[in-house]
Amino acid sequence: MKRDNTPRAQAQSAKGRGVVAALVYVFERVMPDPFVLSICLTAFVAVLALAIAPHGNVPTLLDAWYTGTFGILGFALQMILILATGYAIAEAPIVQRGLRALAAHAQTPTRAALLVFPVVAVAAWLNWGLGLIVGALLSREIARRVKVDFAWLVAGSYSAWSICNSGLSSSIALSQASHGNALNLVEKATGQVVPLAQTVFAPFVFVPTVLVVVVMTFIFIRMHPKAEDVVAFNQSAQSEDSGPSDDPHARASAGEGESPSFATRLEQSMLGTLLLIVLGAGYLAMDWSEKGVDLDINTTILIFLLIGLALQRTPIAYANAIRRAARQTGSMLLQYPVYGGIMGIMKGTGLASMIAKAFVTIATPVTLPILSYLSSLIITLLVPSAGGHWAVQGPFVLPAALSLHASVPRTAMGVAMAENVSNMLQPFWAVPIVAIAGIRIQRVMGYTAVTFAVSLVIYALALWLVP
Repeated sequence: MKRDNTPRAQAQSAKGRGVVAALVYVFERVMPDPFVLSICLTAFVAVLALAIAPHGNVPTLLDAWYTGTFGILGFALQMILILATGYAIAEAPIVQRGLRALAAHAQTPTRAALLVFPVVAVAAWLNWGLGLIVGALLSREIARRVKVDFAWLVAGSYSAWSICNSGLSSSIALSQASHGNALNLVEKATGQVVPLAQTVFAPFVFVPTVLVVVVMTFIFIRMHPKAEDVVAFNQSAQSEDSGPSDDPHARASAGEGESPSFATRLEQSMLGTLLLIVLGAGYLAMDWSEKGVDLDINTTILIFLLIGLALQRTPIAYANAIRRAARQTGSMLLQYPVYGGIMGIMKGTGLASMIAKAFVTIATPVTLPILSYLSSLIITLLVPSAGGHWAVQGPFVLPAALSLHASVPRTAMGVAMAENVSNMLQPFWAVPIVAIAGIRIQRVMGYTAVTFAVSLVIYALALWLVP
């Protein structure tokens, strides 16, 4: 029997299935494509800046927009490289076999949630790019084997990924731990760096991170649609990522019936891979022996580059994996400059300072971290990059923390943890995972709105109560 998918039928179905289904329906009907949304946000911020910002005039706004649009390109490339190198690791044959083996254990929706949340959360805690890719690929592998609602499953993966700004690839935590980093505002103000032991591994960060994963696992189990409402994975409709043979360079090098050419032998030789691994590992060994083990954005990219090269083995295999990763990063390439422009407007016109100062002016040493968290929730919806966000908000909350003698690590991580929360409503980071999974983002965001509400409370209480 053909299913009625008209808007009226969807609305009636939503009413019958409760709040979650209603949220999914609303997001499908109201939310535009993420690129279009970023343009709408640009218009909103521009109008708001002209209306209330202290430097809200047209020349300042235009100059700030241009500066922000092109000033973010270096950071954007770093973020895209994290995603691409994470993709190359996740797509390595040994990792793919592991994902298939894991997926085989998910025989029901409940088991799928119990599997996806811890696996994706650990991957995201290690590296946000790896977490995105593992979440998308694991969701597809499970959905091929089990009848689950695919949007629900992908939303669960994205919810598990949300804890990444509390992990080892947190832009804010890493930048404050990295000597000489342009975003290390603590070092610029005090001459000191903030080690990860005081941020990522501190109880007020680690405890709510674990709690969000555990609580949301069981909430998602309860949220799975009834059997008659499940929209399963449509494998025939997916444009699957092809293996290396789909690449024109790989096809040309196949050389059926001919002896391998010099170019083919060079592409398939492990010597090139070994050279890069030796260079990268040698640099890390030298640097860490002199300065101690130190993770920042660039060393994180380098480590994942080396791991991916080792797992893919040959230069051509790694190059093909990166080419396939590039298909998923196109939307990010498009959106980063737009959000850079938004960030520029907010910073250049003083709009961001107004938002941050509105909270800071009423703060005490005890309340500053939680007020930093609340203001970050608002700013994140407009500047969804943690590093770019810190560049906007950090210059206001950090001096306040120093002058009030409030906890600098807690204040900084309040900004980072709010990123975790707001990302569940801001679709910027969901774009890669839904592109790889092959599903419309609107259905996913209806579920993650619940994650937003739950994690909002958990992180706030942790900032307030956990030592």
